[in-house]
Amino acid sequence: MNFSVETCARKPDTSSRTVPTLAYLSLGSNVGDREAHLRDALARLGAAGRVVAMSSFYETEPVEFTHQPWFLNCAVAIETAQAPRQLMNTILHIEEEMGRRRLQKKGPRSIDIDILLFDNVTIDLKELTVPHPAMRQRRFVLEPLAEIAPEVLHPVLKKTIRELRDLLPEGQTVRRVPRSSTAGDQRSTANDGSKAQ
Repeated sequence: MNFSVETCARKPDTSSRTVPTLAYLSLGSNVGDREAHLRDALARLGAAGRVVAMSSFYETEPVEFTHQPWFLNCAVAIETAQAPRQLMNTILHIEEEMGRRRLQKKGPRSIDIDILLFDNVTIDLKELTVPHPAMRQRRFVLEPLAEIAPEVLHPVLKKTIRELRDLLPEGQTVRRVPRSSTAGDQRSTANDGSKAQ
């Protein structure tokens, strides 16, 4: 068995899914026109499914490798019929098409897309871990995600995204960027009143 599922009704498989599953992704860029890169990636994610919610853009201070430009980040919810590893392969293909080169770990990148959550599935493989193992420590992930999915439960930690965000220590700077007047508003309205603090 390649991965486990926390709901007893669903059985894990690696084949194409015919029933769409909701996955949450984190997107980031700190090279060139960051917003253009994010919007390009969002459009390309149509190859994996349908984006049903999108957070605001957030300007975020780099972590770990700090001597690099600040990032622009967002979170999205996508309905996909792809299995987790298929979705990962689609994401890697998008990153490659957009010119991402992994020359330095945690270094500057034109686009970075991570799978944060995939329904309530847990996966522990060499090439893919879901939920994302570092998301609980990253304000640049949890702040945008809490905007669109504050009450979604982390399947391992059994805490909501809002709770995980509120547990973060002070530190990394994350600033929400006002939406452009020309930008389409794809953010879900289902979570009104749940904007990040």
